[in-house]
Amino acid sequence: MPGPNDALKRTGERLNELNPLLQHRTRLGALVLLSDADALSFSRLKNLLKETDGNLGAHLRKLEEAGYVGVKKEFVDRKPVSWYTLSDSGLKVLRKHLQALGDVISAVNGRDKT
Repeated sequence: MPGPNDALKRTGERLNELNPLLQHRTRLGALVLLSDADALSFSRLKNLLKETDGNLGAHLRKLEEAGYVGVKKEFVDRKPVSWYTLSDSGLKVLRKHLQALGDVISAVNGRDKT
């Protein structure tokens, strides 16, 4: 019969499955937004995430270096535009992270505190 220590162990294991790169709101938010779009421009992500150019650029660079997003740069009306897309590995990592987070939330919500 499973005891409280088993539940704690399972929750601890799920916490360890959270991706450290996605524990920042901006990086997680960027992947979530990109998961629902073919591509988003830097300026659109900036507006949706309410970030500064520098902060967003640094976070997107980390995601790009990890292979979670791709970027395509082009000129539109003679202005540079960077388009970001979610890679297959980025989608896989996002799903795994959200599943682990959901399991941790379920564990907390399922506890009887009385």
